[in-house]
Amino acid sequence: MAAWSNGCKSEPAVPSPTPIEKSLIVGDAGAIELASQIPDAPRAVGVIAHPHPLFGGTMDNKVVTTLARAFFEAGAATWRFNFRGIGRSEGQHDEGRGETADMLKVIAHAVAQHPGLPLWLAGFSFGGAVTQAASEQVTASEMILVAPSFQRLAQWQNRPEGSAATPENTLIIHGEKDETVALADSFDWARARNIPVTVVPGADHFFHQRLHIIRQIVGRWLTA
Repeated sequence: MAAWSNGCKSEPAVPSPTPIEKSLIVGDAGAIELASQIPDAPRAVGVIAHPHPLFGGTMDNKVVTTLARAFFEAGAATWRFNFRGIGRSEGQHDEGRGETADMLKVIAHAVAQHPGLPLWLAGFSFGGAVTQAASEQVTASEMILVAPSFQRLAQWQNRPEGSAATPENTLIIHGEKDETVALADSFDWARARNIPVTVVPGADHFFHQRLHIIRQIVGRWLTA
């Protein structure tokens, strides 16, 4: 596997009539830092997980903020969060176990703010693997995984008894020239589940100069 780089610079701020709110909730390892953007009349609740925290991943990663923007534009109350040990989130990295627990806490909090709305999930890289693990313990109507690094969680992840099936509306997006997570891993995982994989030609792991393509793909998927 190629070396990880941080790839976590935020995109330039874009003025928005709907502010992004920062908050904290209590998780198993202490505080979890959240960023939320809520439309006037949301039609879904979206929660998005960021890439590996030990390699520079944060909720302000540019792929994550692109996913958040696409979710918000499609009408979702959108929530991002920092894994434990990042930003104002407390605790230490837990190789995916604690991070999955963190995401489940965020999902529960977000859903409680907007009861009765469908749940959308998304994650990038390590966050994609965490999102997939979390999806087995909740009921989601949509799931989008961008270059999910399933191998990062493979050493401990087991399907819990009574776990939910993979959401029927699941999409994987992967860069053709991803140097960090093998494209073949996404095909292998998707093939067994009859899930589509959209390959972005020429894209590397962080989709440099191709973030607009992710935004277009996700927007079309969620509004089809």
